[in-house]
Amino acid sequence: MCQSIRKSVFLFTAWALIATTNAQIAIRGEQVHTMAGPTIKDGVVIIRDGKIVAVGPVAEVAIPSGMKVLTAKVVTPGLIDAHATVGLTGITNQKGDQDQIEHSSPIQPELRALDAFNIDDPLIDWVRSFGVTTVHTGHAPGELISGQTMIAKLIGNSVDDAVLVPTAAVACTLAERARKSDGKSPGTRAKMMSLLRQELIKAREYQARRATAADDKKPDRDLRLEVLTRVLAGELPLMITANRVQDIANALRLQQEFGFKLWLDGAVEAYLMIDEIKKAGVPVIVHPSMQRAVGEAKNQTFENAARLRHADIPIALQSGFEAYVPKVRVVLFEAALTAANGLSFDQALETITSGAAKILGIDNRVGSLEIGKDGDVALYDGDPFEYTTHCVAVVINGRVVSDKPR
Repeated sequence: MCQSIRKSVFLFTAWALIATTNAQIAIRGEQVHTMAGPTIKDGVVIIRDGKIVAVGPVAEVAIPSGMKVLTAKVVTPGLIDAHATVGLTGITNQKGDQDQIEHSSPIQPELRALDAFNIDDPLIDWVRSFGVTTVHTGHAPGELISGQTMIAKLIGNSVDDAVLVPTAAVACTLAERARKSDGKSPGTRAKMMSLLRQELIKAREYQARRATAADDKKPDRDLRLEVLTRVLAGELPLMITANRVQDIANALRLQQEFGFKLWLDGAVEAYLMIDEIKKAGVPVIVHPSMQRAVGEAKNQTFENAARLRHADIPIALQSGFEAYVPKVRVVLFEAALTAANGLSFDQALETITSGAAKILGIDNRVGSLEIGKDGDVALYDGDPFEYTTHCVAVVINGRVVSDKPR
Protein backbone atom coordinates (compact mmCIF):
# COMPACT_ATOMS: atom_id res chain seq x y z
CA MET A 1 0.00 0.00 0.00
CA CYS A 2 2.79 2.42 0.95
CA GLN A 3 4.63 1.73 -2.30
CA SER A 4 1.41 2.35 -4.24
CA ILE A 5 0.89 5.69 -2.49
CA ARG A 6 4.49 6.77 -3.14
CA LYS A 7 4.16 5.74 -6.78
CA SER A 8 0.93 7.74 -7.16
CA VAL A 9 2.53 10.80 -5.57
CA PHE A 10 5.54 10.47 -7.90
CA LEU A 11 3.35 10.22 -11.01
CA PHE A 12 1.15 13.12 -9.88
CA THR A 13 4.24 15.28 -9.31
CA ALA A 14 5.69 14.31 -12.69
CA TRP A 15 2.47 15.08 -14.55
CA ALA A 16 2.03 18.34 -12.67
CA LEU A 17 5.50 19.40 -13.76
CA ILE A 18 4.84 18.40 -17.34
CA ALA A 19 1.51 20.21 -17.44
CA THR A 20 2.92 23.45 -16.05
CA THR A 21 6.32 23.54 -17.75
CA ASN A 22 5.58 22.55 -21.36
CA ALA A 23 8.30 19.90 -21.69
CA GLN A 24 10.50 20.27 -24.75
CA ILE A 25 12.17 16.92 -25.36
CA ALA A 26 11.48 13.28 -24.59
CA ILE A 27 14.04 10.49 -24.63
CA ARG A 28 12.74 6.95 -24.90
CA GLY A 29 14.85 3.87 -24.31
CA GLU A 30 14.33 0.13 -24.28
CA GLN A 31 16.47 0.27 -21.15
CA VAL A 32 16.84 3.44 -19.09
CA HIS A 33 19.60 3.26 -16.49
CA THR A 34 18.69 6.09 -14.13
CA MET A 35 21.46 5.28 -11.58
CA ALA A 36 18.92 6.27 -8.94
CA GLY A 37 17.03 2.97 -8.85
CA PRO A 38 16.35 -0.15 -10.92
CA THR A 39 16.70 -0.11 -14.69
CA ILE A 40 13.45 0.97 -16.35
CA LYS A 41 12.25 -1.18 -19.24
CA ASP A 42 10.69 0.83 -22.06
CA GLY A 43 11.30 4.04 -20.18
CA VAL A 44 11.15 7.73 -20.93
CA VAL A 45 12.96 10.84 -19.70
CA ILE A 46 11.22 14.18 -20.22
CA ILE A 47 13.24 17.40 -20.15
CA ARG A 48 12.10 20.98 -20.08
CA ASP A 49 14.26 24.10 -19.93
CA GLY A 50 17.36 22.01 -19.35
CA LYS A 51 15.98 20.09 -16.35
CA ILE A 52 14.48 16.62 -16.02
CA VAL A 53 10.78 16.87 -15.16
CA ALA A 54 9.72 13.22 -15.42
CA VAL A 55 11.28 9.75 -15.52
CA GLY A 56 9.48 6.43 -15.65
CA PRO A 57 7.97 3.65 -17.80
CA VAL A 58 6.15 4.82 -20.92
CA ALA A 59 3.05 3.06 -19.63
CA GLU A 60 2.98 5.45 -16.69
CA VAL A 61 4.61 8.63 -18.00
CA ALA A 62 3.05 9.34 -21.38
CA ILE A 63 4.85 11.47 -23.93
CA PRO A 64 2.75 14.57 -24.77
CA SER A 65 1.84 14.83 -28.44
CA GLY A 66 3.99 17.02 -30.64
CA MET A 67 7.08 16.68 -28.47
CA LYS A 68 10.48 15.99 -30.02
CA VAL A 69 11.35 12.36 -29.24
CA LEU A 70 14.76 10.68 -29.34
CA THR A 71 14.90 6.89 -29.16
CA ALA A 72 17.62 4.38 -28.31
CA LYS A 73 18.10 0.87 -27.05
CA VAL A 74 20.01 2.03 -23.98
CA VAL A 75 19.77 5.39 -22.20
CA THR A 76 22.15 6.48 -19.43
CA PRO A 77 22.96 9.70 -17.59
CA GLY A 78 25.53 11.82 -19.38
CA LEU A 79 28.95 10.35 -18.60
CA ILE A 80 31.38 12.06 -16.22
CA ASP A 81 35.15 11.97 -16.66
CA ALA A 82 36.54 12.32 -13.14
CA HIS A 83 39.99 13.51 -14.24
CA ALA A 84 40.96 14.74 -17.66
CA THR A 85 42.92 17.49 -19.37
CA VAL A 86 40.53 17.98 -22.30
CA GLY A 87 40.03 21.67 -22.99
CA LEU A 88 43.63 22.34 -22.01
CA THR A 89 45.05 19.50 -24.11
CA GLY A 90 44.14 20.08 -27.75
CA ILE A 91 43.55 17.67 -30.59
CA THR A 92 46.65 18.44 -32.65
CA ASN A 93 49.20 17.59 -29.95
CA GLN A 94 51.21 20.64 -31.02
CA LYS A 95 52.68 23.33 -28.79
CA GLY A 96 49.95 25.82 -29.68
CA ASP A 97 47.16 23.76 -28.13
CA GLN A 98 48.99 22.14 -25.20
CA ASP A 99 48.24 24.23 -22.11
CA GLN A 100 47.92 21.40 -19.60
CA ILE A 101 51.29 21.78 -17.88
CA GLU A 102 53.65 24.67 -17.03
CA HIS A 103 57.19 23.59 -16.22
CA SER A 104 58.72 26.88 -15.05
CA SER A 105 58.17 26.13 -11.36
CA PRO A 106 57.55 22.99 -9.28
CA ILE A 107 54.88 24.68 -7.12
CA GLN A 108 52.21 26.77 -8.82
CA PRO A 109 48.74 26.36 -7.26
CA GLU A 110 47.83 29.85 -8.48
CA LEU A 111 47.45 28.64 -12.09
CA ARG A 112 43.76 28.42 -13.01
CA ALA A 113 42.37 25.85 -15.43
CA LEU A 114 39.64 28.38 -16.13
CA ASP A 115 42.17 30.64 -17.83
CA ALA A 116 43.39 27.93 -20.21
CA PHE A 117 40.20 26.02 -21.07
CA ASN A 118 39.25 26.12 -24.77
CA ILE A 119 35.64 25.08 -25.39
CA ASP A 120 36.17 25.33 -29.17
CA ASP A 121 38.86 22.66 -29.44
CA PRO A 122 37.71 19.79 -31.70
CA LEU A 123 38.82 17.26 -29.09
CA ILE A 124 35.87 18.34 -26.94
CA ASP A 125 33.45 17.38 -29.70
CA TRP A 126 35.21 14.02 -30.10
CA VAL A 127 35.00 13.16 -26.39
CA ARG A 128 31.41 14.39 -26.16
CA SER A 129 30.32 12.28 -29.11
CA PHE A 130 30.80 9.12 -27.02
CA GLY A 131 28.39 10.33 -24.33
CA VAL A 132 30.74 12.31 -22.06
CA THR A 133 28.88 15.43 -20.91
CA THR A 134 30.83 16.60 -17.84
CA VAL A 135 34.57 16.64 -17.20
CA HIS A 136 36.76 17.38 -14.20
CA THR A 137 39.66 18.86 -16.11
CA GLY A 138 42.69 21.04 -15.60
CA HIS A 139 46.41 21.00 -15.11
CA ALA A 140 48.03 17.63 -15.69
CA PRO A 141 50.38 15.72 -13.40
CA GLY A 142 53.97 16.73 -14.02
CA GLU A 143 54.95 19.23 -11.34
CA LEU A 144 54.78 19.00 -7.57
CA ILE A 145 51.73 21.30 -7.66
CA SER A 146 50.75 21.90 -11.26
CA GLY A 147 47.70 24.11 -10.79
CA GLN A 148 43.96 24.17 -10.28
CA THR A 149 41.27 22.03 -11.87
CA MET A 150 37.71 22.88 -12.87
CA ILE A 151 34.49 21.04 -13.68
CA ALA A 152 32.83 21.86 -16.98
CA LYS A 153 29.94 20.80 -19.16
CA LEU A 154 31.02 20.11 -22.74
CA ILE A 155 28.68 22.72 -24.17
CA GLY A 156 28.62 26.43 -24.91
CA ASN A 157 30.46 29.10 -26.83
CA SER A 158 32.82 30.15 -24.05
CA VAL A 159 34.32 28.87 -20.84
CA ASP A 160 31.69 30.88 -18.96
CA ASP A 161 28.97 28.84 -20.66
CA ALA A 162 30.71 25.57 -19.89
CA VAL A 163 31.92 26.02 -16.32
CA LEU A 164 30.10 24.15 -13.57
CA VAL A 165 32.69 24.57 -10.79
CA PRO A 166 35.36 27.23 -11.51
CA THR A 167 37.91 25.77 -9.07
CA ALA A 168 37.34 22.15 -8.12
CA ALA A 169 40.70 20.97 -6.71
CA VAL A 170 44.43 21.61 -6.65
CA ALA A 171 46.49 19.09 -8.62
CA CYS A 172 49.57 17.67 -6.91
CA THR A 173 52.01 15.00 -8.12
CA LEU A 174 53.96 12.59 -5.93
CA ALA A 175 55.29 10.53 -8.80
CA GLU A 176 58.29 10.18 -11.09
CA ARG A 177 57.04 12.71 -13.60
CA ALA A 178 57.40 15.48 -10.97
CA ARG A 179 61.03 14.61 -10.17
CA LYS A 180 63.75 16.77 -11.68
CA SER A 181 67.16 15.78 -12.98
CA ASP A 182 70.49 17.53 -13.44
CA GLY A 183 70.55 18.73 -9.84
CA LYS A 184 67.26 20.61 -10.07
CA SER A 185 64.72 20.52 -7.24
CA PRO A 186 62.87 18.38 -6.32
CA GLY A 187 65.08 15.48 -7.30
CA THR A 188 63.98 12.95 -4.70
CA ARG A 189 60.79 11.85 -2.96
CA ALA A 190 62.03 13.24 0.34
CA LYS A 191 62.55 16.64 -1.29
CA MET A 192 59.05 16.55 -2.77
CA MET A 193 57.54 15.93 0.64
CA SER A 194 59.65 18.57 2.36
CA LEU A 195 58.68 21.20 -0.22
CA LEU A 196 55.00 20.37 0.16
CA ARG A 197 55.17 20.56 3.93
CA GLN A 198 57.05 23.84 3.72
CA GLU A 199 54.39 25.40 1.45
CA LEU A 200 51.50 24.14 3.57
CA ILE A 201 53.12 25.51 6.74
CA LYS A 202 53.69 28.85 4.99
CA ALA A 203 50.05 28.91 3.97
CA ARG A 204 48.90 28.17 7.51
CA GLU A 205 51.07 30.98 8.90
CA TYR A 206 49.97 33.36 6.13
CA GLN A 207 46.34 32.62 6.93
CA ALA A 208 46.92 33.31 10.63
CA ARG A 209 48.69 36.63 9.95
CA ARG A 210 45.97 37.78 7.56
CA ALA A 211 43.31 36.92 10.15
CA THR A 212 44.92 38.53 13.22
CA ALA A 213 47.08 41.41 12.03
CA ALA A 214 45.83 44.98 11.96
CA ASP A 215 44.83 46.24 8.53
CA ASP A 216 48.04 48.19 8.09
CA LYS A 217 50.15 45.21 9.17
CA LYS A 218 48.56 42.47 7.08
CA PRO A 219 50.96 40.70 4.71
CA ASP A 220 50.62 41.45 1.01
CA ARG A 221 48.33 39.15 -0.90
CA ASP A 222 50.00 36.01 -2.22
CA LEU A 223 47.99 34.10 -4.83
CA ARG A 224 49.92 30.90 -4.24
CA LEU A 225 49.36 30.89 -0.50
CA GLU A 226 45.73 32.00 -0.82
CA VAL A 227 44.92 28.88 -2.80
CA LEU A 228 46.71 26.64 -0.31
CA THR A 229 44.84 28.23 2.59
CA ARG A 230 41.64 27.12 0.88
CA VAL A 231 43.08 23.60 0.78
CA LEU A 232 43.90 23.73 4.49
CA ALA A 233 40.40 25.06 5.25
CA GLY A 234 38.83 22.10 3.47
CA GLU A 235 37.32 24.27 0.74
CA LEU A 236 39.38 22.65 -2.02
CA PRO A 237 40.58 19.04 -2.19
CA LEU A 238 44.23 18.33 -2.86
CA MET A 239 44.16 15.79 -5.67
CA ILE A 240 47.42 13.88 -5.35
CA THR A 241 48.62 11.73 -8.23
CA ALA A 242 50.49 8.84 -6.62
CA ASN A 243 51.03 5.38 -8.10
CA ARG A 244 53.59 3.42 -6.13
CA VAL A 245 52.87 2.15 -2.62
CA GLN A 246 55.41 4.51 -1.05
CA ASP A 247 53.91 7.52 -2.82
CA ILE A 248 50.36 6.58 -1.84
CA ALA A 249 51.58 6.18 1.75
CA ASN A 250 53.22 9.62 1.58
CA ALA A 251 49.95 11.16 0.36
CA LEU A 252 47.99 9.56 3.19
CA ARG A 253 50.60 10.66 5.73
CA LEU A 254 50.50 14.25 4.48
CA GLN A 255 46.71 14.30 4.67
CA GLN A 256 46.78 13.01 8.22
CA GLU A 257 49.32 15.65 9.20
CA PHE A 258 47.50 18.66 7.75
CA GLY A 259 43.90 17.46 7.70
CA PHE A 260 43.01 18.57 4.17
CA LYS A 261 40.51 16.83 1.92
CA LEU A 262 42.34 14.30 -0.25
CA TRP A 263 41.49 12.71 -3.57
CA LEU A 264 43.92 9.95 -4.54
CA ASP A 265 44.55 10.04 -8.26
CA GLY A 266 46.02 7.29 -10.43
CA ALA A 267 46.87 4.97 -7.55
CA VAL A 268 48.19 2.12 -9.69
CA GLU A 269 49.23 0.09 -6.63
CA ALA A 270 46.18 0.98 -4.53
CA TYR A 271 45.10 -2.66 -4.53
CA LEU A 272 48.13 -3.31 -2.29
CA MET A 273 46.99 -0.68 0.23
CA ILE A 274 43.26 -1.29 0.49
CA ASP A 275 43.18 -1.35 4.29
CA GLU A 276 45.16 1.89 4.64
CA ILE A 277 43.09 3.74 2.03
CA LYS A 278 39.82 2.55 3.52
CA LYS A 279 40.92 3.59 7.01
CA ALA A 280 41.80 7.06 5.72
CA GLY A 281 38.34 7.37 4.17
CA VAL A 282 39.55 8.90 0.93
CA PRO A 283 38.19 8.26 -2.58
CA VAL A 284 40.27 7.05 -5.50
CA ILE A 285 40.12 8.35 -9.06
CA VAL A 286 41.51 5.20 -10.63
CA HIS A 287 44.11 5.34 -13.40
CA PRO A 288 43.16 4.58 -17.03
CA SER A 289 43.41 0.82 -17.46
CA MET A 290 44.68 1.26 -21.00
CA GLN A 291 47.75 3.24 -20.00
CA ARG A 292 51.02 1.50 -20.74
CA ALA A 293 52.19 -0.82 -17.97
CA VAL A 294 55.71 0.60 -17.74
CA GLY A 295 57.64 2.57 -15.14
CA GLU A 296 55.44 3.36 -12.15
CA ALA A 297 52.57 1.53 -13.85
CA LYS A 298 54.43 -1.75 -14.30
CA ASN A 299 52.46 -3.37 -11.43
CA GLN A 300 49.05 -2.20 -12.62
CA THR A 301 46.14 -4.60 -12.93
CA PHE A 302 42.84 -4.35 -14.78
CA GLU A 303 41.23 -5.44 -11.50
CA ASN A 304 42.36 -2.41 -9.49
CA ALA A 305 38.98 -0.67 -9.72
CA ALA A 306 37.07 -3.83 -8.84
CA ARG A 307 39.22 -4.60 -5.80
CA LEU A 308 38.75 -1.09 -4.45
CA ARG A 309 35.02 -1.06 -5.17
CA HIS A 310 34.49 -4.44 -3.51
CA ALA A 311 36.23 -3.04 -0.42
CA ASP A 312 33.63 -0.21 -0.37
CA ILE A 313 36.18 2.46 -1.25
CA PRO A 314 34.54 5.23 -3.33
CA ILE A 315 35.97 5.19 -6.85
CA ALA A 316 35.57 6.97 -10.15
CA LEU A 317 37.30 6.52 -13.49
CA GLN A 318 39.27 8.93 -15.61
CA SER A 319 40.63 9.38 -19.10
CA GLY A 320 43.81 10.72 -17.52
CA PHE A 321 46.76 12.25 -19.31
CA GLU A 322 49.59 10.68 -21.26
CA ALA A 323 52.80 12.44 -22.27
CA TYR A 324 52.47 10.83 -25.71
CA VAL A 325 49.63 10.44 -28.20
CA PRO A 326 46.69 9.98 -27.61
CA LYS A 327 47.16 12.05 -24.42
CA VAL A 328 43.38 12.16 -23.83
CA ARG A 329 41.36 8.95 -23.75
CA VAL A 330 37.61 8.26 -23.66
CA VAL A 331 36.39 7.31 -20.20
CA LEU A 332 33.60 5.14 -21.63
CA PHE A 333 36.17 2.61 -22.82
CA GLU A 334 37.93 2.66 -19.45
CA ALA A 335 34.65 1.72 -17.77
CA ALA A 336 34.14 -1.08 -20.29
CA LEU A 337 37.44 -2.62 -19.22
CA THR A 338 36.42 -2.58 -15.57
CA ALA A 339 33.14 -4.29 -16.52
CA ALA A 340 35.23 -7.05 -18.07
CA ASN A 341 37.52 -7.29 -15.06
CA GLY A 342 35.50 -7.66 -11.89
CA LEU A 343 32.82 -4.96 -11.85
CA SER A 344 29.19 -5.61 -12.73
CA PHE A 345 27.58 -3.52 -15.48
CA ASP A 346 25.88 -1.28 -12.91
CA GLN A 347 29.07 -0.86 -10.87
CA ALA A 348 31.09 0.03 -13.95
CA LEU A 349 28.48 2.55 -15.11
CA GLU A 350 28.42 4.03 -11.62
CA THR A 351 32.15 4.88 -11.86
CA ILE A 352 31.43 7.28 -14.73
CA THR A 353 28.04 8.59 -13.59
CA SER A 354 26.67 8.75 -10.04
CA GLY A 355 29.87 7.59 -8.32
CA ALA A 356 31.99 10.19 -10.08
CA ALA A 357 29.39 12.88 -9.36
CA LYS A 358 29.45 12.12 -5.62
CA ILE A 359 33.24 12.26 -5.37
CA LEU A 360 33.34 15.53 -7.30
CA GLY A 361 30.52 17.00 -5.20
CA ILE A 362 28.19 17.66 -8.15
CA ASP A 363 25.63 14.90 -7.58
CA ASN A 364 22.93 17.52 -6.95
CA ARG A 365 23.18 18.41 -10.65
CA VAL A 366 24.40 15.40 -12.62
CA GLY A 367 25.21 11.70 -12.44
CA SER A 368 21.67 10.28 -12.42
CA LEU A 369 18.37 10.70 -14.22
CA GLU A 370 16.09 12.21 -11.59
CA ILE A 371 13.49 14.96 -11.46
CA GLY A 372 15.14 18.33 -10.96
CA LYS A 373 18.58 17.33 -12.21
CA ASP A 374 20.24 18.63 -15.37
CA GLY A 375 19.01 17.14 -18.62
CA ASP A 376 22.29 15.39 -19.48
CA VAL A 377 21.67 12.09 -21.28
CA ALA A 378 23.63 9.64 -23.44
CA LEU A 379 21.88 7.35 -25.93
CA TYR A 380 23.28 4.10 -27.36
CA ASP A 381 22.17 1.52 -29.91
CA GLY A 382 23.29 -1.35 -27.66
CA ASP A 383 25.30 -2.15 -24.54
CA PRO A 384 27.51 0.96 -24.14
CA PHE A 385 30.42 -1.23 -23.02
CA GLU A 386 30.41 -3.30 -26.22
CA TYR A 387 32.94 -2.17 -28.81
CA THR A 388 30.43 -2.48 -31.67
CA THR A 389 27.88 -0.21 -29.96
CA HIS A 390 27.44 3.38 -31.13
CA CYS A 391 26.55 6.48 -29.19
CA VAL A 392 23.63 7.72 -31.29
CA ALA A 393 22.86 10.99 -29.49
CA VAL A 394 24.03 13.18 -26.63
CA VAL A 395 21.92 15.72 -24.74
CA ILE A 396 23.36 18.37 -22.42
CA ASN A 397 21.14 20.76 -20.46
CA GLY A 398 18.24 19.57 -22.60
CA ARG A 399 20.00 20.43 -25.86
CA VAL A 400 20.92 17.82 -28.47
CA VAL A 401 24.65 18.38 -28.96
CA SER A 402 25.40 15.24 -30.97
CA ASP A 403 23.14 13.06 -33.12
CA LYS A 404 25.57 11.32 -35.45
CA PRO A 405 26.35 7.73 -34.44
CA ARG A 406 29.92 7.43 -33.14
